Amino acid sequence: MAIEKIDILLLGAGGREHALLKKLSESPRAGKLWVAPGNGGMLQLADVAPVNQEDAAGVAAWAAANGIGLVAIGPEAPLVAGVGDAVRAAGIPCFGPNGNAAQMEGSKKFAKEVMARANVPTASYQSFTDEAAAADYVRQLGGPCVVKADGLAAGKGVIVAANTEEALAGLHECFTGAFGDAGNLVVVEEMLEGPECSLLALTDGTTVVPLATSQDHKRALDGDLGPNTGGMGVYSPVPILLDGELEQMSAVMQRVVDQLRADGITYSGCLYGGFMLTKDGPKVLEFNARFGDPETQVVLPRMKADLVEAFLACDNGTLADVDIAWGDDWAVSVVLTSAGYPGSYEKGKVITGIADAEAMEGVTVYHAGTALDAEGNVLTAGGRVLDVTAVAPTFEAARAQAYAACDKIDFEGKTFRTDIGLKAILGRENL
Repeated sequence: MAIEKIDILLLGAGGREHALLKKLSESPRAGKLWVAPGNGGMLQLADVAPVNQEDAAGVAAWAAANGIGLVAIGPEAPLVAGVGDAVRAAGIPCFGPNGNAAQMEGSKKFAKEVMARANVPTASYQSFTDEAAAADYVRQLGGPCVVKADGLAAGKGVIVAANTEEALAGLHECFTGAFGDAGNLVVVEEMLEGPECSLLALTDGTTVVPLATSQDHKRALDGDLGPNTGGMGVYSPVPILLDGELEQMSAVMQRVVDQLRADGITYSGCLYGGFMLTKDGPKVLEFNARFGDPETQVVLPRMKADLVEAFLACDNGTLADVDIAWGDDWAVSVVLTSAGYPGSYEKGKVITGIADAEAMEGVTVYHAGTALDAEGNVLTAGGRVLDVTAVAPTFEAARAQAYAACDKIDFEGKTFRTDIGLKAILGRENL
């Protein structure tokens, strides 16, 4: 019997979305692919849908009019805007949680309250709408703490403060509009210590299927120095996990989904848990309501599954019937950025060498901030420009191949960290 193909609309324009699009395109169920807004790499696989990704009614109407059989939502903003609600209301399968469930990322205070009800280990915290009250609490803590803008801030609304002065400066940033409305409410947390680990999970609201572990590198500069970014590089799996830690993190993900269901919220899509591996066990740093970026760029290449089938199963409640397996290989991804990122940077620089890099064994270059000019040249169009990912049988081989591929790519102002993945070699006791 012939396999029924469905046309797919993917919302987003980053490296995560390019990785999702590539994996979706490999499914025998994939028909015509559409993206909104897409980037220079995604346009080699899909056509652009003329819709605003955050216009819930517009996305649903366009998808219905064009016979779309699956809408997959990549970034957090459309999720919080309720695009999933509108698409499902139009009778179209959708991957990504509805707006109420997306508050797990849209509001850090909401997520903390869910964690408390679900008995999830996490940092102690208080939330504030007044800078003076928050400053008093920071002074009471009297040491390192974490200051978080409550709402969406494109991964940059978190200030890891080493001392009271840095925390007070972070508070002032939030309350004076550095992160827009996201900083109107601020969460101040205790500082957790230990290495970080990301765990993504697919869920249909009942079944939770953890994916492979990964470790992001948030700071802009080598040695975990410099400001926080959206992510400078990542590897998968994470070899420093102790016995039982993956099971503990997986159990946390299940408890959160169960708690939301008990609260009357069906969480369908990808739940992203950011964990700190403390001496007292894994504790949650944050939850996100979608695939991670750049974690997706190392997790999906290692996944042995039909992503279209998995996404449809998340939407229709049959995830327990989907087979998701993993290879024994390793993946390392290095992010090439524009000079100045995460601050101001220039755009429009011509990129060369992508084809040469992708000709290397096991290498895929995912476009993040790119665009095409009239002649078909690939140009820089963002702070994070490319994710250079290599998959190989050993960690060392994957890392060496990723950096060798980076050397083949060039554009004016190309910057990147040179130490992505070294933590995997050092071992837990040396971190």
